Order: sequence, then C-alpha cells, then structure tokens
Amino acid sequence: MTAPTTAGLLARLAPLGPYFAVATTTPSDAAAYRPLAALPGAAFDDWTALVGARLGTGAGRVAASTVHLGHVARLWSLALGTVALGGGVPELGPDRLRFTLSPEGAPSLWAPGPTARPAAEDPVPALHTLLTAHLAPLHTHLRARYGLSPRILRGNTASALTGTVRVLLDRVPDPAQDPGPLAARLLRTRDLGDDGTYLYDPDLGVAYRRNSCCLYYRTPRGSLCGDCVLSGAPSRRG
Repeated sequence: MTAPTTAGLLARLAPLGPYFAVATTTPSDAAAYRPLAALPGAAFDDWTALVGARLGTGAGRVAASTVHLGHVARLWSLALGTVALGGGVPELGPDRLRFTLSPEGAPSLWAPGPTARPAAEDPVPALHTLLTAHLAPLHTHLRARYGLSPRILRGNTASALTGTVRVLLDRVPDPAQDPGPLAARLLRTRDLGDDGTYLYDPDLGVAYRRNSCCLYYRTPRGSLCGDCVLSGAPSRRG
C-alpha cells in the first residue's frame, strides 16, 4: 500500500474545521501570499486591528492575545493533526508556509509542495522545533508592541495545544498516533507550556487548567474560558 503524501494528509484534516484548513495547490491569488516569516510586524498589527474592531476592544493587547491564540491553534492543528493521521511532522516552517490576510482578518494559508519528516521518527523534538521557529520571533513582537507577558504567551500556546488535542480525539477515531501523550511531553517544555495542570485519559479525554489568562474576558461580550486560571477567582481579574 502506498503511504499517503503530506498533501493528502493535510487534505484529510481540512474537514475537521477551519483551523485545519491549508491549501496545497496553487491558489488563484498566489501573488498575494507571503511567507509566515513576514507575519511578525505590520502584517500581525493589521490582523489585530481587524479583530480588535470586531471584538470592540481596539487594536491593543486583548485583541493581540486573541489573534495569537487562534494563530497558534492553527499551527498546532496542521502539525499535530498530520502526526495523528500517521504522517511525520510536516515541514511547514515560517519560510515554507505562506499566508494572505482576508478582509475578515483571519489569514488563508498555503503550503506549496508540502513534505514531512519520516513518520518513524519521534515527533516531539520536530514539533517543538517547528512551533518555536514560528513563535520565537512572533513572541518578541508581541512583548514589545503589545506588552503581552511571556506567561500569557506560553499559556496561549498551551491552551491552543490542548484544544487541538480535544478536537483530534473527538473527530479522528482511532488516530494512528495518539496526540494525548505527545501533548503531555510538549507541555513540559519551558517555551510551549505554562506549568498548567494537564490530565489525559484515553477513555475520558483531556482536561487542562492553564496557569494564566488570555484576556478574552475583557472584551465587551467576553467571559472566562474553560481552562482559565481565573475561573472561580474573580477577585484576581485585572
């Protein structure tokens, strides 16, 4: 039996939801796409302004944190999703994965000719390398431009990871590679976890309590997220 291509695995992920969507064939507006290495800076600020207008918060740290959380969830979805389906970690670094902003703000993603590392390799080191390649320059921008603390950024990254695991466990029956234990190992790394509480049971699924807050409750219609450190402690909001 022929092993599925990386493009084929990414196509299988797309029906799971918008966070798993990435084009692998050349889009009609290919000239508008840029490498994700160009996201930290003006492109991220434009995206944050669009989201801040929609949320009613303005283009400040609340909107930036919301954008960051969603963006990291998309990166985890593509990377961990491919592994869960039995592939190797996809080679979707910031110089290979491309984006263009839509009028609504969320970028469309394109992976030209995607490839992956061998599926037989331990995926955790490659997943760590892939995510930190994307996040290290972005986090530098978010700290300098929006004053987001490393603790919030790590918490968003951890929350995005555990959210991805929940979706995969719910929508990919009998995954070739169980994402639950992989997430446990990734969360123990200093830059991808925030020392929150992670519980995983193959029969019960995932529970996570982050050690920080994404700030979404500060939006006009916001509330505390299910994994927020502030749940049950309203006096700590601020």
